[in-house]
Amino acid sequence: MYILKFQDIYKTPIWGGSKIGTFKGKTLDLSSVGESWEISAVEGDLSIVANGVDAGKTIAELMARDGERLVGAHVARYFGTTFPLLVKFIDAHDNLSIQVHPDDKLARERHNAFGKTEMWYVIDAEPGAGLYSGFSKAITPEEYVERVANNTIMDVLQFHPVHPGDVFYLPSGRIHAIGSGVFIAEIQQTSNITYRIFDYNRVDKSGNPRELHTELAKDAIDYKMYDNLKMEYIPIKNQAVELVDCPYFTTTLLQLDIPMERPIALYDSFMVYVCMRGSARITADNGTWVDVKQGETCLVPAEIGSVKVHPNMYTELLESYVRKD
Repeated sequence: MYILKFQDIYKTPIWGGSKIGTFKGKTLDLSSVGESWEISAVEGDLSIVANGVDAGKTIAELMARDGERLVGAHVARYFGTTFPLLVKFIDAHDNLSIQVHPDDKLARERHNAFGKTEMWYVIDAEPGAGLYSGFSKAITPEEYVERVANNTIMDVLQFHPVHPGDVFYLPSGRIHAIGSGVFIAEIQQTSNITYRIFDYNRVDKSGNPRELHTELAKDAIDYKMYDNLKMEYIPIKNQAVELVDCPYFTTTLLQLDIPMERPIALYDSFMVYVCMRGSARITADNGTWVDVKQGETCLVPAEIGSVKVHPNMYTELLESYVRKD
């Protein structure tokens, strides 16, 4: 097996901007690109291999053929034949809707799908820009319904000004939204289930109000108030610095100016590398390799024992995998 790269999947929602093409160094023949899906096993948006002998195959085909060789034995036992992570870039030229995602139990009961826990890594933010995560005070489900009806739900949300490098962890059930002027990388469960709670009374491209999911969201929301919702970490050059660790993914930050070896076999999991700055060559112990540059993502199969990341000058990468229980 070898290190895989995939074709980008672009999304053009009404709130999208123009930063993704610039970040990737590509000229996109699209307007308002809000998302680039880097690796996706979501039905209808399956990633397609872009390199090597498997070019043209979907990630679902690889999972069906390779299974635990691709993702690791413990990952395959828990997630079955579905690749467990969805990796995105999101450019919010305008505010995203206030929303929430169900947990595994609720998503399974309602949609026969996984829930959606996610994390955000802020790549860039305009002055004063921020995001919403969590409530500013505990409320009841009844108050939630009333506030959605009278357009005051924003009054009880926590607003967080953000800067490049900020990290937020969003477990299923946490109300949230990305604000205008924020550009992020998102690591999440393989799920596209979103309950839209409030959308600033906007209309879609056809002039129709966007659908809200008030009642569906009611049972999915965690109504508690939490402090310190931003993840704190200390960047250390040439070390793997943990950003988020949860049952669905562990994400670390690599800030490198010298080569670093990463022990894939130790984790019994695939590794995803998202290049946030600079460029690097990633070489596997079986002799295969790929080059990645800012805005590119690659997938290292679990069967590969180790890789070495060779940065070209200074390089930053996000590394994600699924840890053992």
